[in-house]
Amino acid sequence: MLMSAADYRESLRRYKPRVFVNGRQVSSVADEPLLAPALNAIGVTYDFARNERLRPVMTARQAPGGRVVNRFLQINRCGADLLNKLEAVRLVCQVSGCAQRYLTQDALNAIYQTTYRIDQDRGTEYHSRLKEYLRFVEEGDLTCAVAMTDGKGDRSLRPHQQPIADSYVRIVERRADGVVIQGVKAIVTGAPLCHELLVMPCRSMTERDADFAVCCALPVDAPGVTLVARPAGRPGEAGAGFSARYGQSTAVVHFERVLVPWERVFLAGEWEHSEHLTRSYATHHRHSCIGARAGFGDLLIGAGALMCEANGLDLDRVHHLRDAMVELIKIVEGFFACGVAASVYGIQDPSGGFEPEPVFANVGKLLLSTQIYDMHRIAHYVSGGLVVALPGPEEDHNPHTGGMLAEVLRGRPDIPYEKRMEVARLLEDVTASYAGGWYSVISLHGGGSPEAMKMEIFRHYPLGNKVDLVERLLGREALASPGRPITRNRQPGRCCLTGCQVPAVPAVASLPAEPPKVQESEPREEGGKVGW
Repeated sequence: MLMSAADYRESLRRYKPRVFVNGRQVSSVADEPLLAPALNAIGVTYDFARNERLRPVMTARQAPGGRVVNRFLQINRCGADLLNKLEAVRLVCQVSGCAQRYLTQDALNAIYQTTYRIDQDRGTEYHSRLKEYLRFVEEGDLTCAVAMTDGKGDRSLRPHQQPIADSYVRIVERRADGVVIQGVKAIVTGAPLCHELLVMPCRSMTERDADFAVCCALPVDAPGVTLVARPAGRPGEAGAGFSARYGQSTAVVHFERVLVPWERVFLAGEWEHSEHLTRSYATHHRHSCIGARAGFGDLLIGAGALMCEANGLDLDRVHHLRDAMVELIKIVEGFFACGVAASVYGIQDPSGGFEPEPVFANVGKLLLSTQIYDMHRIAHYVSGGLVVALPGPEEDHNPHTGGMLAEVLRGRPDIPYEKRMEVARLLEDVTASYAGGWYSVISLHGGGSPEAMKMEIFRHYPLGNKVDLVERLLGREALASPGRPITRNRQPGRCCLTGCQVPAVPAVASLPAEPPKVQESEPREEGGKVGW
């Protein structure tokens, strides 16, 4: 079953999670104005999958002979799957800024790979449980939030050393019918508007941290679960033409002696496999982040060009603005190209899954993380100071000022004042408001800090091969000594077909030039306010 956005909204009404927003308990997340932008954003993933023109990229067949599912529920099997996922994420984020639901796929793929590995090592039944859970998620076309980042407490201490044990989620009791978990997860994206929570460890564990090595699934309204959430976007703000419609809500999730049945437990103390699970998830998610920020970058590119036009400037003639726009394009398409390379050179997992190549995935995520501020800077540069200096939208309807402003703040004679202001306010909304700051921080730290990506790049990059190359040129071993750390990391070359899988042509070739309109939870009122 493929739900529509309206079906998705209705499905949330069947759940009764304990959610607090701005100090107030929410009676229905599907009807809460402060969460409406996030509901709309996730709804895009549902409506796009039902659109005939977008179906090739927004849906997938779940393994040979399996059912057709939303792209964000697929277990990737080849490079073409990764390419289509990348394009699907970019497409939905062009409309919504950040669609959130792709985290579901990132987690399911990581758990799929890791449970297979644990079963091979320990003789457990985690993988069969996960496959049964996958069928449940597919049948309901569900959205899962990833509860991975713990509160962490004192960052200098390991989980078992924390003075406040609830800083990390852990197993506090093992029973015949399941495990009981306790603790807190922070920065859980989309948590108030999901059907299920996927609990995962956020780091590699030691043997003394075994109780903290837990991965499981539970409904968002399971007894003992409390969500403390932020409003999504800028709901109800007149100047927030974009982020009053689309946004993201994150939550702190507290688990207070929550019972999880064994059939929904996928890791329970096998601490030595926590590292693989966290690394695999990070690789999948960083690959997805590349598509997400490319979609956001498309919004900045388009808005910057429109603002130049509204200001009466021709990019073909004003070379410094043209060069700035090319710089913005270079940044966006540069990190997106890393995502394409990570797809093409992806790695076949023994489970049958397919993982992005880690060096390219981490380089792409590192680029977008550190260049998001340059993207905002360039958008500001080409647009001019009016982006943050223009009068508020209420003045447009003020009989004492509206006419005068429309006359003196118009740019090109053939472009009405209100159209120029609309583009300027969009740029303010996504780059210079609370929402703009949010996009910056989530780009920098989402999926791990830049330091985590640097560690992964150094861990996987074949530095030893480059040393071998230079030593061959010198005709000798320049630093002949066995066991040099710099030479340990070697891997087969990427520049030939040996060992590489050439993906099929991705379905993205059939995408339309313009995405269709999507159904929002309610029509937007004049002035950018969301009404319910």
